Amino acid sequence: MIENYEKLNVPGPTITSVSKPFWDAVAQKEFILQKCIDCHEWVFYPRTICPHCWSDQLEWIPASGKGRLKTWGVVHKPGHPAWSEVAPYVLGIVELDEGPTMMSHLLLDPKRDLHIGLPLEVSFTKCNTVWLPFFKRSSNY
Repeated sequence: MIENYEKLNVPGPTITSVSKPFWDAVAQKEFILQKCIDCHEWVFYPRTICPHCWSDQLEWIPASGKGRLKTWGVVHKPGHPAWSEVAPYVLGIVELDEGPTMMSHLLLDPKRDLHIGLPLEVSFTKCNTVWLPFFKRSSNY
């Protein structure tokens, strides 16, 4: 399944000055998240202000890359034609162990036992020249 993604010529993420540390870490196969120095809450998606306490004191910290499936959908007709080569594929909302949720591709068979609470872990997947943080079933499950 993963080998199919390497040949895709899909648009990469929009990298901004705020999100650049996240994408640089993903390119190194590292999973980092922002954490607020003031209220100690984890934050995702990358931003300049903590959504919990409005502090601007956010730092990048290594995160577990683990979580649980909160919900999912199976994409049969992708919004960008380049994704058609791997359709149908599963997009899911992953509730990270640190607390935030993240939407990502799930490297799971859409016909198999997807269920709420399924343990997942990050799987760094190369799409053409860009590394992306997809998720797969946890190896401990």
